[in-house]
Amino acid sequence: MSITLDIRLKRANKVYHEGEVLAGVVVLSSKEAVQHQGISLTMEGVVNLQLSSKSVGVFEAFYNSVKPIQLITSNIEVAKAGKIPGGKMEIPFEFPLSTKGNKVLYETYHGVFVNIQYMLRCDMKRSLLAKDLSRTFEFMVHCQPQKAKLVPAPVDFTVTPETLQNVQERSLLPRFLIRGHLNATSCVITEPLTGELTVENSQVAVKSIELQLVRVETCGCAEGYARDATEIQNIQIAEGDVCHGLSIPIYMVFPRLFTCPTLETTNFKVEFEVNVVIVLQDDHLITENFPLKLCRV
Repeated sequence: MSITLDIRLKRANKVYHEGEVLAGVVVLSSKEAVQHQGISLTMEGVVNLQLSSKSVGVFEAFYNSVKPIQLITSNIEVAKAGKIPGGKMEIPFEFPLSTKGNKVLYETYHGVFVNIQYMLRCDMKRSLLAKDLSRTFEFMVHCQPQKAKLVPAPVDFTVTPETLQNVQERSLLPRFLIRGHLNATSCVITEPLTGELTVENSQVAVKSIELQLVRVETCGCAEGYARDATEIQNIQIAEGDVCHGLSIPIYMVFPRLFTCPTLETTNFKVEFEVNVVIVLQDDHLITENFPLKLCRV
């Protein structure tokens, strides 16, 4: 005898804001009647923090501070113990998406060392001989948009051997001059990062020009902080020895789950940066780094 359990939300995009009501149905499908000991539904929002392998051992005190942070939790009984008739059955439910006390619902974010997730879990208890059924379903939470209008602040940059940092033997570098600008470093998360770049001259031919989006995740407490930068995506905007003096457009869309508005709390931070990477034919790597502030308006 097989029975399937499913959770469906009324909102197709699965995106909710604090203060809204999470509404949907629990769908039960069975060929014949099924006896059960009760069906419950749990809503949970959790921040999971994890230390990178290089930080473990260095920060033994961290293990107390990297416990999961509970943002929201709620439980309802969908159906009392009894019998479900054969066929398909839909049981409606509603959860208010509101926190208790001074807790804040952070935006859904899937990172490496910081994960912010909101889940619905439906459990059907059954008799000793039959296996309990469980189904989990992730929904998204977006933070409330900022009321203030974002004023874009363009950033101009010039890259030459003299402007580079962390260079051991500057005299051995080939001569080059690269100019460009980003239209804004305070970015609206739903809009692309844009700008342009021009190779004015270069002694050595260019091999590739790339845009690298990086997340910088910080976990910790008063005892210390572990800060780790990891790549989210890398987009090639030019290949081969590009024409000198030609404007190359910069255009990058922020991926939905792997970015969120820049976040700073007591126990963790999520920040973002973009690297403009120019690779020369002799495999010299030139990198220009720009911190980004992401927000939702």
